[in-house]
This record gives sequence, C-alpha cells and structure tokens, in this order.
Amino acid sequence: MADTGRIGGGQGRAGDLVKGEPGSGDVTVFKESAWVLTLFCVACGAVVGGVVTLLAEWVVRLSWGPFQGPARLLTSVPEPWQSVGCVGVGAVLGLVVGFVAVHESLSVRVSADRVVLGIRDASEEFGRDQVGLVVRDGRQLVLLGPDGMEIAREECGLPWTRLAEAFAAYGYGWADEDPHRAEFRRWVPGMPGLPDGADALLRARAAAREKDAGADDARELRGELSRLGVVVRDEKGRQYWRIPGQSS
Repeated sequence: MADTGRIGGGQGRAGDLVKGEPGSGDVTVFKESAWVLTLFCVACGAVVGGVVTLLAEWVVRLSWGPFQGPARLLTSVPEPWQSVGCVGVGAVLGLVVGFVAVHESLSVRVSADRVVLGIRDASEEFGRDQVGLVVRDGRQLVLLGPDGMEIAREECGLPWTRLAEAFAAYGYGWADEDPHRAEFRRWVPGMPGLPDGADALLRARAAAREKDAGADDARELRGELSRLGVVVRDEKGRQYWRIPGQSS
C-alpha cells in the first residue's frame, strides 16, 4: 500500500530507484497510498460490522452469554436493516480509522544530498552529512548520525526492501538491525549513569506513554533526551537507553 517514484526536474516514473548526484534534482519518494489505506480500513470496518451481527445472534442463544442486553437490542432490529446498519456503522468507523492512519503514516524522500521524513502534516529534513547510517529496527525507521547519535525514529509501514535499495542507490549506509542494540540498558527510576535531568525526562515520558493522547508528549520528550545525549527506544512497554560513545 505504498507509492514509490522518482522525481527529477519535475518529472518521475513510479518505481525508479536511481542514484543521483548532489544538486541533480533526483529524488525518490515513498509514501502510503492514501486511498488504498483508507479503502482497506473501510473494508475491515465493514467486515467487523458483519461479524458483530453474527456474534449478537449467537450470544442471545446462550443463557450465560455476555452483553445479553446489547445483543438482544441489536437482534431486535429486523433484517435487512440489522445487517445493513452494522456493516454501515463498521464502514464509517473504518473510514475514521483510515483518515487517522493516513495522517499518521510516514513518507520518505531520499536524494543524494538530503533525507526528508514527513508525518502528521510536518516534515524533518536531514542533510547528507548528518546521516551516518539508516537502520531498520523492527517496524521503525531510524536515522543515526556519524557519531552514533539517533536523529530520527519513526514507525514505518513502507516496503523495506525498496527503501534499502533507494538509500543504497544514493550512497547511504543501511543496516537491517540496530548495530548499537546491545548498548541499550533498561531504564528504572533513579538508575545511575544518566546525565543530569535525564531521569526526570524518562519518568515524564513513561507517564506520557501510558496516556491515550500522550504520543506527542513522548515524542517531544524523546527530543529533549536527545539534546542531553541520550538515545531512547521502546520495547514491550519498557524504555531502554544508551549514550553514544559510552561503553555498556
């Protein structure tokens, strides 16, 4: 569900992965196809709506089944309106989820002299000399500076093989796993080795990540930690940290 294309002098053809020279204007763009992603979410929502109808009919046949009240209310609606209504509501909810997914999806623009990451109606630009290595870390795209400092980390649903080919074509280093993974240490409150103020930021970030609307706060706090020289990564609800150049 991703579009790829090369833009050179305003023209491009999907799928071209061509190494460009600084100033040549060659750019390879990766982004989620908005209409495909939205249509997929709508279809999933409609399917879920249909399943809810079947589950409700099954639940009312059980004397001990959960949600008996809502299930009986739903099955009291005559067909075909019962099925049409459930599928319709599911599709609308899927549409909402689709809009959110498009808004949260990552786009990547790669050229010989810069990398631009776009997400949530904003973008970050990194010059060629700022990017020492591009890393796939699970489902996240990570940019590391020449000193090993993490300069970007984003959830990525784009095709990894095509991304790797594009970055390599423009001369960027690529790794299929984080070469610094073994340096990360699990954070616990009050642990030694962190710069002044980092422990408080990690506490605040842990609290932000527990909130439904805390993603933006967690992102901002990651940036604050980066300014202190601390790299943070999340795994199974826990925070891990490292300091570039510091032995584990």
